[in-house]
Amino acid sequence: MASVKIRWFGHSGFSLQDPSGKTVLVDPWFQGNPSAPSGPEGIGKADFLLLTHDHFDHAADAVLLAKQTGALVVGIFELVGDLKAKGVPESQLLHGGVGMNVGGTVVLDGFSFTMTEARHSCSLGSPVGYVIRTPSGATVYHSGDTGIFAGMSLIGELYPVDVALLPIGSVFTMDYRQAAKAAALLQAKAVVPMHFGTFPILEPTADRFVAEMKKVAPGIRVVVLKPGEEVAL
Repeated sequence: MASVKIRWFGHSGFSLQDPSGKTVLVDPWFQGNPSAPSGPEGIGKADFLLLTHDHFDHAADAVLLAKQTGALVVGIFELVGDLKAKGVPESQLLHGGVGMNVGGTVVLDGFSFTMTEARHSCSLGSPVGYVIRTPSGATVYHSGDTGIFAGMSLIGELYPVDVALLPIGSVFTMDYRQAAKAAALLQAKAVVPMHFGTFPILEPTADRFVAEMKKVAPGIRVVVLKPGEEVAL
């Protein structure tokens, strides 16, 4: 299996670049993001734009980035319909603006996107996560904003996870203890923490998460990125 390049944009935003040359964006948020390494103009062409829910710190740049990159937008039914109403062309919306829903899988250009549940809130539809399987054979799980839930063990059983992208910031998502337990439930090979340090009310660093992982799941590799950094996993 070839390595996938994972870049963190701060908060919950990532790009996944497959060796095939295709790129997936997940929840990229730049305008108003104090941890973003650059503005949205730093994003070139992307093939897919995955959105976990409609909160501003995940979807505020969705219309701009869809038009800028030409990416196909993947999201839950209600959110995709809202983007259609805001002017994103039907040709750039999954299933012409219908989107998908929890439990569903779509296969596009060698990628497989499975929409999973997430325990959070939103205004349009339900919050979700994604299991992303790349053409090169890597499996990446982006949980979205969520609390821990027992079904994470089923996700890991059904889709053996190479890399899990998990929030650790508390207040709005899992805290560092829940996130470490979630990584153990998923039995991921590696985990990248997210959704921390953006605002003063969130967990400021990943230090406590790293320490907890050593106790709860010492066999899982922990990769802590700085905004703008990239790692091949």
